Amino acid sequence: MDFKEYIIENDYLRVTVTTWGAQVKSVVRKSDGVEHIWQADSSVWGYHAPILFPHTGKVVDGTIHAKGEDYPSNQHGFARLMEHDLVSQTATKLVLELRSNPQTRAHFPYEFRLVSTFSLEGDTLHHTLTVENTDADILPFGIGFHPAFAIPFDPIHQATDYELRFDRMESPLCLSCQPNGLFRGKCYFLGTNIDCIPIDDKLFALDSHCMTNLRSKTLGIYEKDTGRAVICDIGDFPYTLIWSKPGMPRFLCIEPWHSLPSLEKGSTDWLQKPAAAILAPGETWSTTLKTRFVR
Repeated sequence: MDFKEYIIENDYLRVTVTTWGAQVKSVVRKSDGVEHIWQADSSVWGYHAPILFPHTGKVVDGTIHAKGEDYPSNQHGFARLMEHDLVSQTATKLVLELRSNPQTRAHFPYEFRLVSTFSLEGDTLHHTLTVENTDADILPFGIGFHPAFAIPFDPIHQATDYELRFDRMESPLCLSCQPNGLFRGKCYFLGTNIDCIPIDDKLFALDSHCMTNLRSKTLGIYEKDTGRAVICDIGDFPYTLIWSKPGMPRFLCIEPWHSLPSLEKGSTDWLQKPAAAILAPGETWSTTLKTRFVR
């Protein structure tokens, strides 16, 4: 399928969004020409910045049981795999939407409207996800962001020249979803009384880290010798994941989520799965990821 691309820009940033999954495909900082988004090398990981809906992570047996039927559901749901339609565009703002349709109903028997709004303010990209319940029944769902930021920022640096940095001291408590991607009910600490996480080839040897109970308002990828950074506002999210492929990272994902994968021994029943929100018919709910690209 041929997907469309749209560009918004201001004096600081040029942003390209693809209708395939409503993903941010490119963020170029105009002052130095740095491309900050992973370019979806399919031999490594073939996404840029997927949005996760109607659930984050995996569900038990890859199945959603809802409204009396079983529906197959892949990891992170289906929104990242579908064409989203243009609603409106200006120089600095773009709105796309995904409405329930026969393709979504094959995986999720609810009527909904998922709106992605991208806007620029100085050196900051705002990505707002709005869910509208157009069903006659309640709509439970999970949702999250999954942007992948390319490192290094230039050929002079390497991955170990970067660190993940909180805005205050933390002892990051992580919820274990290893080894099968389902929540096991166990926890571990990623560090004790730290304000940064070094980048090396062992950090993601066992997959992602799902941090909870953070006090920090931001988590960023910082170039240690220059201060250049990509900084995500995580303050409104109960969970923040970090992830890359095993080995020395070529990209880093900072993933603010409002929900978790299913319990390892949990039910496939959709109404038994903890939700980010449960909307009454006609109700809407929104969340925004703000990302600064700092020089």
